[in-house]
Amino acid sequence: MKELGRLLTAMVTPFDEEGKVDYEQAKKLALALVNSGSDGVVVAGTTGESPTLTREEEYRLFREIKAALGGRGTLIAGTGSNNTAEAVEATKEAERIGVDACLLVVPYYNKPPQEGLYQHFRTIAESTSLPCILYNVPSRTVVNMSAETVIRLSQVDNIIGVKEASGNLEQIARIINGTGDDFIVWSGNDGDTFPIMAIGGYGIISVASHLVGKQIKQMIDSFVAGRVKQAAEIHHHLLKLFDVLFVVANPIPVKYAVNQVGFRVGKPRLPLVEPDEKTATLIKDTLKNYQIDLPV
Repeated sequence: MKELGRLLTAMVTPFDEEGKVDYEQAKKLALALVNSGSDGVVVAGTTGESPTLTREEEYRLFREIKAALGGRGTLIAGTGSNNTAEAVEATKEAERIGVDACLLVVPYYNKPPQEGLYQHFRTIAESTSLPCILYNVPSRTVVNMSAETVIRLSQVDNIIGVKEASGNLEQIARIINGTGDDFIVWSGNDGDTFPIMAIGGYGIISVASHLVGKQIKQMIDSFVAGRVKQAAEIHHHLLKLFDVLFVVANPIPVKYAVNQVGFRVGKPRLPLVEPDEKTATLIKDTLKNYQIDLPV
């Protein structure tokens, strides 16, 4: 399996002034992220506003970003859904396009039981030869995928890891303890990366790496090299930025921040909106305290 990377950016989807996907800016952003510390990008995930992208827009993003990267960074496609058959078809199409892996979110709204989660993910994984990454984010999906379910799913050959955004370190520790050494746990929250790595996690699928990718990469590399104190110092330095990027629903703050530092990605699509004046001021004031790694 291709090495996917310890630092992956959950990439925003740039829109133009008419609200259409700006594919040229998307290609430029993917390259800029790889040039500022990211090992690859996740396209059409939560941060990419997948609920308001059509599948045709997603497939074109996969194709164009794959061509732009040219093998310089990995491309993980968000192909999950609360409709199992739709997720199977999207994953098959992503495989035909040639992405490196797929990210599969826990089904939202229909509230499946744990057995339903197991059957859902196993069905998708068995439809493809792509590496599959599970994505547990109960703050958005309502349902939490239990450690026991993740451990069961880790036995499926091409389910290779999980993006864990539950914030539950006890649960994450049980996943790490109960799965094989080849099963990868990425943090799904920037503020959890350091503690998750401390209990055996691998890295982060990040939002903040749009802005401070080299610094997050340095934190991860320092930890892996045994320079734990240095990694902790970077973690503590970045915490305020991590917090402000989630002060309202992601990706509202990060899109605003990326626009503010000079890289145009447009407004969010409805029903998301730009931050109100108070929130915008908080984001701008916080950015003043940080070196921005994104090449503008």
